[in-house]
Amino acid sequence: MNRTEARQRIADFPLGDFQAAFARGVELVRSDHAEILLPVARNLADTFPREARAHQLLGLASRTAQESATAVSAFSKAAQIAPGDALIAHSHARAVLEAGLPASALFERAIALAPQDGTARLGLAAAFLHEGRAQDAVALLDALLSANPEWIDGHRDAAHLRGQLGIDPYATIAAAIRSRPRSAVLHGLHVSIRLEALDLEGAARALDDAQRLDVASAELQGLAAHTASELGRIAEADSLFAAFDPSRSVGDASLFARHLLRAGRPELVSPLLDPILPRDFDHLLWPYQSLAWRLTGDPRYDWLEGDSSLVGVYDIADAIGDMAGLAEHLRGLHFAKAQPLDQSVRGGTQTDGNLLLRTDPVIQHLRRVILETVARHVAQLPAPREGHPTFLAERDPLRVAGSWSVRLRDAGFHSDHVHGRGWISSALYIHLPETMADTTQPDRSSHAGWLSIGECRDILPDLDPVRLIEPAIGRLVLFPSTMWHGTRAFPSGERMTVAFDIARPTP
Repeated sequence: MNRTEARQRIADFPLGDFQAAFARGVELVRSDHAEILLPVARNLADTFPREARAHQLLGLASRTAQESATAVSAFSKAAQIAPGDALIAHSHARAVLEAGLPASALFERAIALAPQDGTARLGLAAAFLHEGRAQDAVALLDALLSANPEWIDGHRDAAHLRGQLGIDPYATIAAAIRSRPRSAVLHGLHVSIRLEALDLEGAARALDDAQRLDVASAELQGLAAHTASELGRIAEADSLFAAFDPSRSVGDASLFARHLLRAGRPELVSPLLDPILPRDFDHLLWPYQSLAWRLTGDPRYDWLEGDSSLVGVYDIADAIGDMAGLAEHLRGLHFAKAQPLDQSVRGGTQTDGNLLLRTDPVIQHLRRVILETVARHVAQLPAPREGHPTFLAERDPLRVAGSWSVRLRDAGFHSDHVHGRGWISSALYIHLPETMADTTQPDRSSHAGWLSIGECRDILPDLDPVRLIEPAIGRLVLFPSTMWHGTRAFPSGERMTVAFDIARPTP
């Protein structure tokens, strides 16, 4: 359902027929048009105050539209009216967790109503974590995975949690492989998590283990080729990639494109990616296409990333207000002892959950200022370009696909990376070391702690950045999610940021 069709569904919305209205509303939420539905959903809940599903629909629309306080209130009312409804109970718990409020008791209630719901159990682990009960979260996942050794989502969550707590992230996966030694899915997960953690030698050993057990799959085949390339074993990777068709999936094509760039063959990347781009819905390929076009002098690079409006720098400290107070508030949300396995953070910690969905006043004020600035940035972008990943025809609503705070310590940095699932990404500087905050310091020429745009040092260490941007407290930098970015290391102190991705709007 496109946006025009959604508006037509609203124009003839059957408010007088509750059953039909509820079905129509669910259809609109599933089609990702929650903002269009929201005013009508509020009306429906007011018209049928004793219908649990009316409040449930308002909760679904509000949660999708990222109005956390309304979602919590609506699901709470629905749960009061229908206390035995497992789906409502789970939705209520999830909305409360996203709002940054204690939710473990609500997840326990949801699990009691639907004992087989694995997602509710993962939610309970997340709630424990947010409530300062990290060991309870670890114990819960360990017990669940011992009983369900092939529960892949559980293993992934357990690995990420354990990694941030500074304990063995691979423990549950290793135990599962011992009980299911021929499970290709488990071996593939083990390799993938090692790669996320940049443990390339560990990934190679995990692949050797799978091969020794005669475990094979298309996933393992692609991971073996990718691991060899990341280790710099170019000839071995060439041979492994040649054993299958890398264009069989968008994921395999992205890995092969990365290898071709590392191997010094950028002229082969576009012929590989051009026919696959139309099915690259998660934008995995654009970052590699960009590098290839830039290296080969293809004029399409200017079409993609040459417009100066793509990167915006906005100083919003005055609008935010108490920057020191915000920094202190954010420090209280950093529970981790180590960097996350699957992110770009090196030498620091990252908050858990979607930060800007929290309902505490400090974060809600920050969210309002951020979204107002993003709206200004979007308004100055050029007219739509057919097929362009950033210059879209539809540019609202502005939803936060993910948001977090990063706290880097001495010599911390972000490795060069992209956010393929986003539309617009960001860096907002909350606190800086004294040597970075003082613009008179002589080490400014080293660009310590600066944001680099257009570099991908893991693959192309000799490629210069397109732009270097100096941090300043209260400075928000916005750029396309498909654009390579990272940070320079800094010698000492604390560097705290808030970052977020704006989701690509649904047409």
